[in-house]
Amino acid sequence: MSFDAENAGNAEEIEMQFAVKTVEHLEAYEKLITGILPSKLRLTPIDCEILTHLLDIFPEFRTDDALRELDEEAMKSAKGKERWRSFIMFYEKKLKDYNFGTMLRRDAEKLYGQDNCVLVTRVQFLAIEVGFYLRCAFTSRV
Repeated sequence: MSFDAENAGNAEEIEMQFAVKTVEHLEAYEKLITGILPSKLRLTPIDCEILTHLLDIFPEFRTDDALRELDEEAMKSAKGKERWRSFIMFYEKKLKDYNFGTMLRRDAEKLYGQDNCVLVTRVQFLAIEVGFYLRCAFTSRV
């Protein structure tokens, strides 16, 4: 039996499984960033490639502030969505779960909290977190 996402709707069980997986990822990542020095953190084997691609497509992320504090409105605007869609689809065959919903910290210098997270795709999460840690490393630990 195959799953047809186009006709599945939003079954409560699927939403609950998604929420559980998202929270598990959030908790695991928070443990990681509070226990490892930023200079030692590697999220994927292609971290440097992701960062280079991010900076090519989104030159505004070349500034420390843009990586530290996410501009959610710009990201979710019509123009932002179009730019991000191109970026995301590049990783369709390169990263497992590239488009899975993942919580990203709005302010990278703070831990996750109700007012400090936004739902993005996994590759957006990776790009911004990799950018923050590889490029900036504002603090030795969050």
